[in-house]
Amino acid sequence: MVLATSTEVLTLEETAAYLRLSPEVVERQAIQGSLPGRNIENEWRFLKSAIDDWLRTPNSYTALLQQIGALAHDETLAELRDSIYRDRGRPEVDENPDA
Repeated sequence: MVLATSTEVLTLEETAAYLRLSPEVVERQAIQGSLPGRNIENEWRFLKSAIDDWLRTPNSYTALLQQIGALAHDETLAELRDSIYRDRGRPEVDENPDA
């Protein structure tokens, strides 16, 4: 087991300074579960390496855009899309939207 040193464990204020945000923003993000941290008897603690990993990880929207971009030049995409709609038994575009 690897133990964290005191410089690797940050307080709320230290984390806020590290991220250049207000303590209120950091606390709110931690409460919402967006920022990795632990509340121990009303004291927030953050592992610096977890904060660094969190900063490096793209959010789900960015990850989705990257995945879509990876498919942009896929020559089989049109065929795949056509087969999906063919299997669903309906056109890709509603031919009679007012009905």
